[in-house]
Amino acid sequence: MKKFFVRSLIALVVLLVVAVLTLGLSLDKIIKRGVEKFGPVVTQVSVKLASVNVSLFSGSGKVKGLVIGNPPGYQTPFAISVGQASLALKPGSLLSDKIIIKSINVQAPEITFETTLTANNLKQIEANVQQSTGPSQPSQPSQPNQPEQPRGVPGQTKPSRKLQVDEFVIEGGKIHVSIKGLQGHEASVPLPPIILTNLGAGPEGITPAELTKVVLQAIVHDTEQAAGGAATGLGKGAINLGSNTVGKATSAIGGLFKKKETP
Repeated sequence: MKKFFVRSLIALVVLLVVAVLTLGLSLDKIIKRGVEKFGPVVTQVSVKLASVNVSLFSGSGKVKGLVIGNPPGYQTPFAISVGQASLALKPGSLLSDKIIIKSINVQAPEITFETTLTANNLKQIEANVQQSTGPSQPSQPSQPNQPEQPRGVPGQTKPSRKLQVDEFVIEGGKIHVSIKGLQGHEASVPLPPIILTNLGAGPEGITPAELTKVVLQAIVHDTEQAAGGAATGLGKGAINLGSNTVGKATSAIGGLFKKKETP
């Protein structure tokens, strides 16, 4: 009887280990599939992810090769490209209604700011996400680099799983500024560090779509601020264009970014 009990216990442990390992392998595939399936629905552009690796034991993970494409009509290869990002979550929260992510750290993303002087690719993606998630509810003014958090998605039933992200950091990024009509002239400027905290910290949490909206708002805001000077410089430096065209382009570029300045 004792031997039978010991053997049964060993068999149970082995089954649990196999189950955990299988779940871990499946989790990576589920996350990758989810990003590539629902990302395009929310952003209305292509979203590709090379790989995801999340440890159920430590809660640490890595995301590699995330590429967000451009809306129709834009010519540059992508809007946002992330070579690698790391995350840390509470493993126990994977079984709860709200997954708690302690940190997400995005290192050295490449961002393409392609503008037609009246519109740009990032703003269009932001509008697409806004359309998918619905408007934010009124709230207190946010701190710098801390966009307003959406409260819900009108017309949709309450999702069963939400997120909480304690800290979302983007650093070491580079912005590639490209203006249509200036014969391929481009410039690069650094993206200032972006730090967002306490996303979805309330009892309701935040959906992946709402998280995308908040992060994209911060990226668009800081990119437009940083790209303004580079875009104006491109207009002035387009020596291959006629002087009249350059003058009009430079004037239009300056006016475009002056409108974005806050009082």
